Amino acid sequence: MTFGACIAGLGMDVPVRIVTNKDLEAVVDTTDDWIVTRTGIHERRIVADGQSTGDLAVKACEDALRSAGITIADIEMIVLSTCTGDTNMLPATATFVQTALGASHIPAFDISAACSGFVYGLDIAHQFIATGRCRRILVVGAEAMSRVVDWTDRASCVLFGDGAGAAVLERCPPGQGILSTKIASNGAGACLLQIPAGGSREPLTAETVGTDRQFLHMDGKAVYSFAVEIMGEAAMAALDAAGISPSEIDLLVPHQANIRIIKSAADRMGIPLEKVFINVDRYGNTSAASIPIALTEAVRTGRLKEGDLVVTVGFGAGLTWGANVMRWGQVNP
Repeated sequence: MTFGACIAGLGMDVPVRIVTNKDLEAVVDTTDDWIVTRTGIHERRIVADGQSTGDLAVKACEDALRSAGITIADIEMIVLSTCTGDTNMLPATATFVQTALGASHIPAFDISAACSGFVYGLDIAHQFIATGRCRRILVVGAEAMSRVVDWTDRASCVLFGDGAGAAVLERCPPGQGILSTKIASNGAGACLLQIPAGGSREPLTAETVGTDRQFLHMDGKAVYSFAVEIMGEAAMAALDAAGISPSEIDLLVPHQANIRIIKSAADRMGIPLEKVFINVDRYGNTSAASIPIALTEAVRTGRLKEGDLVVTVGFGAGLTWGANVMRWGQVNP
């Protein structure tokens, strides 16, 4: 028997500290007008000293568990997407989250698909639920992007923020919850968005640190060109797989990277902006956390309701991309 998988609870956590565009004007050669015009971002949240990606993830998971009306004892797996883990290599940040939540003897692992990570995570968790292997899984997207951006690079430091979002994915009847997913990648574009140093290919040395290769490097123009095409394509591919037309969508929840990219994707799909959830103005690009944070706010503000058709879509380093189509609802078999 094949089961469906629904999101039964959502949660989020963002740092207390707000950094506005005006704040950035004091530390880098930029202006509020320049940032808003090109990105739509007005402010972002930044972790405090000593605060980690895992800390944000734990609070988001606790919030999601409360939302679902369950405890960590009901969870059978934790899938965490991040590119800014608590450690550089090992262990997985998911294991720290598992321990902090009080879980043991269940699988807990990280995936690395950058800003597409939550879309990938939902698909992975869906497979375990569809086959009957698990009943409930925590899917998390969490990032502390402020730890890896070069705060002297005005082209990139203005874009990113920190945060975490989590979802309880739960077994439900087929035809409810996740209806289709399409994920893909193209490694030929890996060099367009990367942190070059710090791994086994290019270990950290005095030379790499001296040239800031431990920070995020991005070919902004190339990534933008890729994003405006792939967001619409990915969403349309997932819709085609589900046999649903764009006109039937109640809400589009895109990766919150840049307002121009979001508008372009909606335009290519023929979806009016009033059917698109946007919060990039308040959080910036939180990478793998952006979609679950947006979903959480969409539900809590009444933008996403029982029975709605929702599409989540993202793109990221790798290059990666993907989209999920869901019939919103939390119906148990």
